[in-house]
Amino acid sequence: MPRLMIAGISGGSGKTLVSLGLLLLLRQAGVEVRAFKKGPDYIDAAWLNWASGGPVRNLDTFLMGTDGARSSFVQHGAVAGINLIEANRGLFDGFDALGTHSSAVLAEALDAPVVLVINATKMTRSAAAVVLGCQKLDPKLSIRGVILNSVNGHRHEQVLRASIESICGVPVLGAIPRASVNPVPERHLGLVPPPEHSGMAQIERDVLQLVEGKIDLDAVLAIARSAPPLDEAVVQAPRLPDGHGLRIGFLKDSAFSFYYSESLEQVERSGAELVAISALEAQQLPEDLHALYIGGGFPETHAEALAHNQSMLRSLREAADAGMPIYAECGGLILLSRALFWKGARYKMASVFPFDVEVFDTAQGHGYVELVVDRENPFFPLGTILRGHEFHYSRIVPLADYGSTACAVRRGTGCSNGRDAVITNNVWAGYTHLHALATPEWVQGMISAAHKFASVAVTPGRSL
Repeated sequence: MPRLMIAGISGGSGKTLVSLGLLLLLRQAGVEVRAFKKGPDYIDAAWLNWASGGPVRNLDTFLMGTDGARSSFVQHGAVAGINLIEANRGLFDGFDALGTHSSAVLAEALDAPVVLVINATKMTRSAAAVVLGCQKLDPKLSIRGVILNSVNGHRHEQVLRASIESICGVPVLGAIPRASVNPVPERHLGLVPPPEHSGMAQIERDVLQLVEGKIDLDAVLAIARSAPPLDEAVVQAPRLPDGHGLRIGFLKDSAFSFYYSESLEQVERSGAELVAISALEAQQLPEDLHALYIGGGFPETHAEALAHNQSMLRSLREAADAGMPIYAECGGLILLSRALFWKGARYKMASVFPFDVEVFDTAQGHGYVELVVDRENPFFPLGTILRGHEFHYSRIVPLADYGSTACAVRRGTGCSNGRDAVITNNVWAGYTHLHALATPEWVQGMISAAHKFASVAVTPGRSL
């Protein structure tokens, strides 16, 4: 399984740009590609999906363990093509000061050669010190090459290249010039997701123009193909519940796009039918749904359109009142709140919960989360341990009393006050994102709750 990890020294080094450029160049050259994203990330994964032309799998040793990550990689990777793994944050940044669950740990678990992306802005020989430091910090790690980003001309490149290759003994595989404008726009949570762009063809041209002829593609291919054979870790696959006959909806549009491929696939593998619904365009939920999943996204940037679609908001409220199981994460929590405050404006939401949510200029919760289910709820048994992640600029306001919650927070922020997952009727809304391969109880809970609702719902033609 030819493979390599594209890693950086920190966030903002340019590893996503390099990863996108490589995937586009490889596809242009007729090479089969598969893309993976280290860590619990939706936005970079969506861009990798676009560039690779296929589903992107998230690999994270905190969520799914080393064997689980390795098993997912082997199961979904290309045997003869190139498997590109984009790292997250800095190469050694992880769970703690020891770098537990870092990209370096994942690279070693997959025996994946590493190509470092160095942001060369206002730097020459110091770049060699950075690369050498990475080599010395973990000699077991196979750092096989460097790609320079934001290079300011030919002379700058020559000094960087000579320093790194003579001191570190690894080749410089490419040098990408400084761009006056980032071809992939950013905002508060990172890159703007692909579904919000109308000019994707132009972005592809801009990325290719920046990287074409600037990277030694043959050398990159040789490094990927030099990776040793990889045996699959033996992981006991969880038994899926029987979801045949169930229709489970999920909101899918430019406002709500944060879904793991594996989570949706697990629902379908249970036999349930997945129904995609646009919260922006649909006037109401389809009839005969047995459960609803609302993932994260950017409801704040679509607040006016969501607030204007009063019929959909009313349909959500009526579904919740009728007892439909609704599982909402982050952006879904915002949609089910009473109102959203953003940039001085107030937007009415579905009012499933009697609290407001405000979006701030700084992160209100960011990182790995561990929860303990300690109160009755529609989806998880008491005592269940949930491992997930959060990244939200919003919080419930005021914090004083936002209702009954299902989970104690062992690690992370959640809804605040050491709690997460607000509960009303059969609705769960929290800030923690879960991954179905890491938390098989999630699919089991969704299917179980949907079956219970189906057994009491009036069908066919049930009107909510």
